Amino acid sequence: MSDMKVIRGGRLVDIDTHSAPPTDILIRDDMVVELGPPGLAAPHDAEQIDATGHLMHAGLVNGHTHGHGNLAKGMGDRWSLELLLTAAPWISGGRELEDKHLTTMIGAVEMLLKGCTAAYDLTFEFPSPTREGMAVSAEAYAEVGMRCVLAPMVADISFFEAIPGLMKELPPQLQTAVSGMRLAPAESTLEAIKDVVENWSVDANLVRPAVAPTIPHHCTDLFLKGCRDIARAHGIGLHSHVAESKVQAVASRRLYGKTLLAHMDDMGLVGSDFVVAHGVWLDDTDMKRLAAKGGHVSHNAGSNALLGSGIADARRMMELGVNLAIGTDGANCSDNQNMYEAMRAALYMSHVRGPDMGRWLSTSEILRAATEGGAKALGIENIGRVAPGYKADIVFLDLSHVNWIPFNDPVNQIVQTEDGTGVRHVMVGGEMVVRDRAPVRVDMVSLAREAEVARGRLEVANAEKKAMFEKLAPVVSSFCPGLASEPYHIHRFASR
Repeated sequence: MSDMKVIRGGRLVDIDTHSAPPTDILIRDDMVVELGPPGLAAPHDAEQIDATGHLMHAGLVNGHTHGHGNLAKGMGDRWSLELLLTAAPWISGGRELEDKHLTTMIGAVEMLLKGCTAAYDLTFEFPSPTREGMAVSAEAYAEVGMRCVLAPMVADISFFEAIPGLMKELPPQLQTAVSGMRLAPAESTLEAIKDVVENWSVDANLVRPAVAPTIPHHCTDLFLKGCRDIARAHGIGLHSHVAESKVQAVASRRLYGKTLLAHMDDMGLVGSDFVVAHGVWLDDTDMKRLAAKGGHVSHNAGSNALLGSGIADARRMMELGVNLAIGTDGANCSDNQNMYEAMRAALYMSHVRGPDMGRWLSTSEILRAATEGGAKALGIENIGRVAPGYKADIVFLDLSHVNWIPFNDPVNQIVQTEDGTGVRHVMVGGEMVVRDRAPVRVDMVSLAREAEVARGRLEVANAEKKAMFEKLAPVVSSFCPGLASEPYHIHRFASR
């Protein structure tokens, strides 16, 4: 059997020209080896793939998500980031190994069905990561056939200890209760991260590890340096929520007398392997610092809006040379894993920053950020484009779908019109992992049944944690906005 495939009859998006010329694609094993006009020469025994009536584009790359969040879809309403963090023990607690596998698989399947072929996933285990938990999460991606950079999301300071003054605002009984939610000590968590990385068992060509100190001021300096050292020793990435909310920005000024990014850079964490998640409250100096070190930002505009974190200045980031990726964030705080929606949110939020149309993000900039920019952020050099020498990660959009009637401009319509329902097939590494709008390797009926069983069990198991959240929420929802009302030298909200 030939190791060659040839895709014929489709149209391939060209971001630069906003066109989609008819293009045949020759694939050997998992790589694109040649593009050409219809009739491209191919070995006589090459597998023929008919893409007639389809628009093809590179698989989308999700710059920031959380696999543990997929069992918590729709559990919150009118939550700020700080309320989300308060709810974490309730909405993400009580997980067994099978739950960690299941929640990751739900997200991976959703991303694939909606045209996303690679993601940077920051997944969480309490009180610290485990080799077994990370393995089942990695295996979920491998089983569905999706690429991932999978990072244990870690810290050594609890949320209530990390926010200056918050613990003192809690009544004594609640102080006692949250003291029991402490994370593992720095030394044991660092050892756990090393154990995960050094005993990685999943094919690193598909799923590879990274390290994610969750929020800088939720980590001691010793812990941040330990994360840095592990990442650099093993040549893997670092990813952190930096300046996501104004609460974080103000807390950093109180704690360090400088921005979170400056604090991390002073300790050597910022480099070409470093991804800032959100970056809403980065200032010009932060952006220049990040650009100078070759760093990246995952721009998660939908999540930023939903959590009320503000509107990131993505245009300024790009002007100063920061590599921009697009992310969905987790389904526990943005409620879906739809990269088409994430792109559209990034477009719209750039428009509401002000009336100067020259500063709005263009559709071509956003589509490039959601493919090539994401690939750079993940540290994977050969994805994000459909071109010779790149992995054959290709999305096939059905041009007979109503999203594409009429077909005017492929780049504009991918960003502004497509919503994931037009995705017909998805290929990863030359293999169809979605065919005729269904995942090839997953039984969706069984997946839904397993999820409902898990949901019911976790609802009972976490009932006391939900009750605790309901007691904590009024304090957090009063104290944190007060902290955020302090003057700051930049403004990222839509109103004053």
